[in-house]
Amino acid sequence: MKKELYARDISEAQWRKSSHSLLVCVEVAEIGGGAVALRDSKNPALGDLRFTPEEWAAFREGVRGGEFG
Repeated sequence: MKKELYARDISEAQWRKSSHSLLVCVEVAEIGGGAVALRDSKNPALGDLRFTPEEWAAFREGVRGGEFG
């Protein structure tokens, strides 16, 4: 599944800045089928990280649960 995510052409993706990013500027784009991509809005040339719908849901739950604080 990961290879498929990174094979997708996301050059036309609609990026939006996360409302929760304060010091680190994070942008999120939906890339189809519930998958998302994340990137640094200050340096998008660094590339992106892509998440399956299940990974994204687990990440969001972890953030909400305070796992990363």
